[in-house]
Amino acid sequence: MDRIIVYPGGIPLDTDLLSTNRNAMVALGYLAQAALGSGTVVDGLACLPTSPASLTVNVGPGSIAQMTVLDANPYGSLGADTTDPLVKVGINTGTTSFTLAAPTTSGQSINYLIQATLLESDVNPVVLPYYNAANPAQPFSGPNNTGTPQNTERSQRASLQLKAGAPAITGTQTTPPVDNGWVGLYVVTVNFGQSQITAAGIATLPTAPFIAFKLNTLRPGFASTEAFTASGTFTVPAGVTRCKVTVVGGGGGGAGATLTQPGGAGGAGGAAIKFLSGLTPGQTVPVTIGAGGAGGGGGGSAGNGGSSSFGTFCSATGGAGGIFQLASSPGGAGGAGAGGDVNLSGGCGGDGFGANGAMVAAPVGGASLFGGGGRAAAGFSAAFQNGQAPGSGAGPGYGVNPLGGQGAPGLVMVEY
Repeated sequence: MDRIIVYPGGIPLDTDLLSTNRNAMVALGYLAQAALGSGTVVDGLACLPTSPASLTVNVGPGSIAQMTVLDANPYGSLGADTTDPLVKVGINTGTTSFTLAAPTTSGQSINYLIQATLLESDVNPVVLPYYNAANPAQPFSGPNNTGTPQNTERSQRASLQLKAGAPAITGTQTTPPVDNGWVGLYVVTVNFGQSQITAAGIATLPTAPFIAFKLNTLRPGFASTEAFTASGTFTVPAGVTRCKVTVVGGGGGGAGATLTQPGGAGGAGGAAIKFLSGLTPGQTVPVTIGAGGAGGGGGGSAGNGGSSSFGTFCSATGGAGGIFQLASSPGGAGGAGAGGDVNLSGGCGGDGFGANGAMVAAPVGGASLFGGGGRAAAGFSAAFQNGQAPGSGAGPGYGVNPLGGQGAPGLVMVEY
């Protein structure tokens, strides 16, 4: 940070004070950029209903950090600087209130947008005393004794604005777009006949750039995990732009058996591990979970495991079901990952062998990324297990238990 040098006996200049303020602002701006980045970031500014509830909402204290220029206008005797970029922080220490109106037509609703931007302005005009060189005992009032007030502070605030959408039939109303240079924070919905706003009517925009994590809540690596065991949708949380995805396909089923011939065990689903960046808060990604393959009936082959995927980013095929055939029953092949930074094949299911009217091998289901498959039976009359870990293959039928096990369904795990 630059510092001004002054000397004993020297006449102080106005630029000494102005440069000190500007240098401090530059240092804080670069510190903010190092910690928060160059994108717009908002902290605080919580939108809450009044108490008692009314058609007014209050936006509390908070701040906005936004990339702009060093000084768009001259700063006292220091000239404007519209070339050098700088992150500036606008701070609101008080509360901003907005009063909303309900639609006047029955059956209609309206969405209000609350948006924010950095506002820098010169404020607090005061008539300042000036030195009168012709008569030092009688100071001037204002420049050249004109009595003209002059602004005494360049403030930086988080400017907030309420923007009303068009009333429409409830459920079809739309939120007005965010203006250029602003960021959207909240949507407040008001219905016909409504006389008060509650917390349920205030929604944070998914794209609002609020600080998602504070230093005392941060942990090494990714802080949260969302695991999908059934197909669904992943919505990128607020403040999240990157994640690690692990996709595992479903395990193959175990083949059926006869009294003298075990079936083949199911293969495990493949796996893909992908690191994603550039995500947008509120973005949705479809998630598909591959089902485990069905077990085979007595003397029958088993079903294949299904494929799992995370949108179009990465996927993993399921393991093949075990096969039943006399003398030697092949285990199912493992599935394969695709599209990941790391792509893995699932373990193959064990082969089942029979000779001279007796079983001589007890196959085990293929191991997935998360562990082993259904274990071998403990004895002639014991049943094989279904696939145990996500995506693992199942054991086949054995002895007097001819039915094969069910492959374990796949898994998609998102860490962010």
